[in-house]
Amino acid sequence: MTSLKDSVALVTGGSRGLGRALVQALYERGAAKVYATARDPRTVTHPDAVPLALEVTDPDSVRAAAARAEDVTVLINNAGISLKARSFLDSPVEDIRREFETNFYGPLLVTRAFVPVLERNGGGHLLNVHSVLSWLGVAGSYSATKAALWSQTNTLRLELQPRGIAVTGLHVGYIDTDMAAGIDAPKSTPGDVAGLALDGIEAGAHEVLADDLSREVKAGLSADLAVLYPQLAG
Repeated sequence: MTSLKDSVALVTGGSRGLGRALVQALYERGAAKVYATARDPRTVTHPDAVPLALEVTDPDSVRAAAARAEDVTVLINNAGISLKARSFLDSPVEDIRREFETNFYGPLLVTRAFVPVLERNGGGHLLNVHSVLSWLGVAGSYSATKAALWSQTNTLRLELQPRGIAVTGLHVGYIDTDMAAGIDAPKSTPGDVAGLALDGIEAGAHEVLADDLSREVKAGLSADLAVLYPQLAG
């Protein structure tokens, strides 16, 4: 289990939405310092956060962030994008590639850069923000990127366990943020999701299912495909 009291955390995409809520929740749990990253660190408005420039798709930017934040013990890969590339047949391939660069390769680059930092600081914790769409292929390449990140997280959990680093994956449906602003469906608040995510870190949970939708979809993975995709029912 990981204690967040007196920890030093880094949250990618920490200037708004769930990222900002995670920064706030970390301080409420006694974190000593929280780095909040953004492409433009001037957009980080939390009064206690340490703004840090980071473009997760740029290896030089990632290396510079790791060199600056040498005291990190908790890494949260939260940054992500959705370009609405819902069709693998018709969406621009450039958009699909960009989503994978940000949502899959971005967390990988950040994790690879910070694992040595966590090890030097005695071990720590990694949280990757997935989605219920990790298990539900209804959002085109965004679903595919989150499925790939889920698989990356599962592999990293095995690789990092003997190195003293625990790994938690967060799955959640719609959150009341800018990304889901145009969606008419029940939404969780960023604060509630952040609280559940940090509960998972402190409990050493492998996965956090932050809402009923995520729990229902996870439970349906062992069923016939038509359960998750009714349009396949014959």
